[in-house]
Amino acid sequence: MIQKKKWYQQVSTQVLLIIISIIMFLPFIWMIITSFKDEADIFTMPPRLFVIRYSFDSYRWLFQRMPFFQYMLNTAKVTVIVAVLQLLTSSLGGYAFTRFEFKLKEPLFLLYISAMMIPAFVTLVPSFILFRNLGLYDTHWPLILPGISSAFGTFMMRQFFTGIPKELDEAALIDGCNPLTILLKIYLPLSKPALTTLAIFIFNGVWNDYLAPLIYIVTPSKMTLTVAVSMLQMSYATSWGLLMAGLTISVLPVLVAFLCAQDVFVKGIALTGIKA
Repeated sequence: MIQKKKWYQQVSTQVLLIIISIIMFLPFIWMIITSFKDEADIFTMPPRLFVIRYSFDSYRWLFQRMPFFQYMLNTAKVTVIVAVLQLLTSSLGGYAFTRFEFKLKEPLFLLYISAMMIPAFVTLVPSFILFRNLGLYDTHWPLILPGISSAFGTFMMRQFFTGIPKELDEAALIDGCNPLTILLKIYLPLSKPALTTLAIFIFNGVWNDYLAPLIYIVTPSKMTLTVAVSMLQMSYATSWGLLMAGLTISVLPVLVAFLCAQDVFVKGIALTGIKA
């Protein structure tokens, strides 16, 4: 009786998870399939998910009539630079707050992570004035510089580093290693789950950022994917096939990155002690 009840609970849980997964993925599946439909098939009543004829006309239009490949390169460039620099600064900051002892260490750390409580909209106008006065308006630097350091990234790496035994530091110091060597040779190799998790967070945030490119970028050739996709809705009277194709191109890299690193991502979340 107990085994039967346990089996029933497992089956019920799996069925419930399958139903929730279908509900969550249905909009993405509809978006991808719609991007291959003709305009006539998109507006058929009642709506149909599958049709007889599919085409790449929407994708062909995007890459022939718009510099969509350039938009992808711009987004990838900003994302990669921010990810690399933020991983570096977060690792250095987390290591310093974990292993070094100095005055006002805890108050400084609390003050630093309190930056996470400040909404981005509060600093929007001062940042715009600052970058404009520095002559960086209409460049990619306003998209890169604010993301070089992150209070969340430093907090996350510190949480992971606190779980590494200090005996490894002591053994490395006996062997003649300096703090930088310890970080490079011991801490970073052991921190691959945390670094991968943080990299996914950074990639998702920078790749999907819409507000900053909209404010700081004016030249069309310097725009990112999110702004380019919004142009499809405003400039071309909402051609749903084009819009769905643009959204598919914009969303797929994020989904692929997460699916490829899913196991490491979950492990990194568990090891850093972050609550989902």
